[in-house]
Amino acid sequence: MRGGKKGRLTTMQTKPIPSTGESLPVIGCGTYLGFDVAPKALAKSGLSNVLSALFNAGGSVIDSSPMYGNAEASVGTLLENDGLRRKAFLATKVWTRGREAGIRQMEASFALLRTDRIDLMQIHNLVDWKVHLPTLRDWKAKGRIRYLGVSHYTSSAYGDLEAVMRSEPLDFVQLNYSVADRLAERRLLPLAAERGMAVLVNVPFGSGSVLHALGSRVLPAWANEIGCTSWPQLFLKFVVSHPAVTCAIPGTGDAAHMADNASAGQGEAVDEAIRERIANASG
Repeated sequence: MRGGKKGRLTTMQTKPIPSTGESLPVIGCGTYLGFDVAPKALAKSGLSNVLSALFNAGGSVIDSSPMYGNAEASVGTLLENDGLRRKAFLATKVWTRGREAGIRQMEASFALLRTDRIDLMQIHNLVDWKVHLPTLRDWKAKGRIRYLGVSHYTSSAYGDLEAVMRSEPLDFVQLNYSVADRLAERRLLPLAAERGMAVLVNVPFGSGSVLHALGSRVLPAWANEIGCTSWPQLFLKFVVSHPAVTCAIPGTGDAAHMADNASAGQGEAVDEAIRERIANASG
């Protein structure tokens, strides 16, 4: 089911980060599970090929977290070994309570990622966000991080997430959104657009449930008309074509899957009528 276009991809649609206008490619790579590899196994893991597939397609966003085991260390080692740091938009998170604990965790992320500047630091699951946000603002002013934001991965937290988005100026918000869970369309995506916040989308396949539910269903013939040759491409096209979404970050540790996912960023965004057609095709 994870087929797709063959060959080297060279271009990808981009969208502007509202707070600066900087262009960001619409498909990135999440590192949960896939990049949690022991250091001794990293060289044979094939993860360098995952990053190559991302960069070859014109992508740049790599999203990680201290809660993802060895993922930050894997990313840092691969980017340093291959001299690829300049191609990456590095996003990670702080996920602990207390100001000093947060600083220690974020300093560890700098070390593991082997960088002196992180592109995006996010307060994960809103844990102690009132305590961490002043640190992030200070580090942004000093140039240690380029952007700041908050993240969550479950719709049950949307009320809290909305409250923070309304009360604080943020560069980014990361949230879950897919054809299987469209609740973010009601309030959070419009609010992000209103407040000038870039949106990173996690679990764009509904934690895999969307793809698993398809079974052996054949891709509709009209998918090719919008440049999609696989179900994952079709579902990612649905996500990144929402006007408020900046980038989707499907997680993978497989280079073929990364290349297939990245193909969804080719060509133009589709309109709302096509997005509804995609959503209906998944049901």
